[in-house]
Amino acid sequence: MRTEPKLTRLDRVFARLDREPERPAHIDVPKMSRHRIVLVAATAAFYGAIVWAVVITSWLVRLDWQVMFFRPYQQWSEIHWFVDYYVVLGQRGPTAVMVASWLGWRSWRQHTLRPLLALGVSLLLLNITVGAAKYGMGRLGPHYATIIGSNEMGLGGDIFPSGHTANAVVTWGILAYLASTPRARRWLSAVSAVTSLGVGLATVYLGTHWLSDVLLGWVAGLLIMLALPWFEPLIARAEARIFDLRDRWRSRRSGTASAPVSAPPVVVTPLPADRDDVAARSPRAPAYLAPGPHTARSERTPVTPAGSRRPPHPERLPRGSTSSAHP
Repeated sequence: MRTEPKLTRLDRVFARLDREPERPAHIDVPKMSRHRIVLVAATAAFYGAIVWAVVITSWLVRLDWQVMFFRPYQQWSEIHWFVDYYVVLGQRGPTAVMVASWLGWRSWRQHTLRPLLALGVSLLLLNITVGAAKYGMGRLGPHYATIIGSNEMGLGGDIFPSGHTANAVVTWGILAYLASTPRARRWLSAVSAVTSLGVGLATVYLGTHWLSDVLLGWVAGLLIMLALPWFEPLIARAEARIFDLRDRWRSRRSGTASAPVSAPPVVVTPLPADRDDVAARSPRAPAYLAPGPHTARSERTPVTPAGSRRPPHPERLPRGSTSSAHP
């Protein structure tokens, strides 16, 4: 009786690292359902409400000043070193490299470019929307505030909404968006939400952002993730276009490598018929090529010449004979 070998945990890990023979069919693409459209509309309304609360200098701005005067980095100075490292989870460069490495491996393993293209589209939307809002509203940060109690809007700043918070939502949320199973999607969504909120609160602790900046940054990142299914047809067309260009390049490369290189045809120009030397020229005898292989001179059969090129001499004797008469 033959039994199958029991795989250890390490064997399962190495089996997971192997490339799949073809693209998995169970990976679903999120659709823009009615429920998601309602969430997008509600999130956009919340976004506008936060902006309006800051513009009219409401209770939210007063809360910003109270937190700033509290100075959390002085109240809990013992965790300052940890917050300095934790806030890196919201910086664009390190997080994009880590997430792109993971999604690049997934793209290679599953024979698809959708993970990398989805990351690129989400980061592009983040740069356009959050960047435009930052420079459009021009709010100054707590370290550069000029008038106590004011909203510091329109003074040339670039901190509203918080880019660290929005980047954490998009960068870590794309992992939940591309999850293969609903359970993994739920867990990764919760982890990315907590991580991004922690990054935002870390910036408030360090005094680089107002509390309202963090709220708006979190909502801005969430709005991008909710609206990302609208761009799935664009991602699919871009993936098909890239694969089509790859197949054309491979076929062109294999075709040029296998086809023999043919020399250009030689154009033979006939001589004019009225030349005198053409008629006087005797036709050349065709060359005779031996059918067998070329042999060395020692193996050739001796051939006796048909005649001698030297003129006949009356006193010349053939070789090998002796003369009886002497002069």
